[in-house]
Amino acid sequence: MGMTTRLSEKGAAVEVRGLVKHYGRTKALDGVDLDVRQGTVLGVLGPNGAGKTTLVRVLSTLVKPDAGSARVAGYDVLRQPRELRRVIGLTGQYASVDEKLSGRENLYMIGRLLDLSSRQAKARADELLERFSLTEAAKRPAMQYSGGMRRRLDLAASMIGHPAVLYLDEPTTGLDPRTRNEVWEEVQRMVADGATVLLTTQYMEEAEQLASELTVIDRGRVIANGRVAELKAKVGGRTLQIVPTDPARLSAMATAISDARLDGIAGVQTDLAAGAVNVPILTDEQLTAVVGLLATCGFGIAHIGTHLPSLDEVFLAITGRPTEPRGPARTAAPAENKEEVTV
Repeated sequence: MGMTTRLSEKGAAVEVRGLVKHYGRTKALDGVDLDVRQGTVLGVLGPNGAGKTTLVRVLSTLVKPDAGSARVAGYDVLRQPRELRRVIGLTGQYASVDEKLSGRENLYMIGRLLDLSSRQAKARADELLERFSLTEAAKRPAMQYSGGMRRRLDLAASMIGHPAVLYLDEPTTGLDPRTRNEVWEEVQRMVADGATVLLTTQYMEEAEQLASELTVIDRGRVIANGRVAELKAKVGGRTLQIVPTDPARLSAMATAISDARLDGIAGVQTDLAAGAVNVPILTDEQLTAVVGLLATCGFGIAHIGTHLPSLDEVFLAITGRPTEPRGPARTAAPAENKEEVTV
């Protein structure tokens, strides 16, 4: 069942202005502004205690803010909570299912609460049980499900009504890699169908896999936002990696670049393990200058390429703190972070 939404002329599915929420002396949200464009995924990153979950709770009408405003799918969070709840879905950090009901009964019940007909609720429940590999366990009570199965059931429950806006608060915590990929595929499918997703996460590979734009929150404030590539460019630009034809000339190559004092070039380093010289650059003109210098000096180049900093490095540079060392093992940086340069 599709949901009717009332989007602003700007096409923003979520609009937040000056959102404030205090718990005693703790400023969970301290004047947060953000926009989520319709049909996109906004990744909200931040260390524990940054305010991510409080933001989700406010936007899902579970907590009232102390100040500021927010509109979701065209509805005012404070003035139209009942209408808003019909067009959103929420998956919190911990699965919230009725343990005495079966998986199918959980999904059917939520479908009926969302005014689906009995037939529609049954069909949608079966569809989502199949998508999340829960069909065989559909008749078993949720109390017999493993932690990963409960998480998948909880995610299915948040999607039962085809929400226009879906909040995912660290949705893949504790999931195995196969189930995590299933969740990612379902989120991508929903976005392709026009849904909008606000995703909070501390998993860098998850943010890069799903989010088209990122917002970094720390101590209740937005401290950075933009596309993944834009944020990477803000914290050091690209690194030019050069492998000499003759490995014995690695140090000589690094010295030649440093001594040339090219405009804006500093911090040249040798990577002995990779047999390469790493040169931080900000512009294509700097890349051209370095390559021209090496050609003039007679250095043979076996390989040259550029890469952006990882999202982990971006997070550390912006917040001053590393991401949490929990969850699934990180994968290699996506291919789009690297660029081969033909010389």
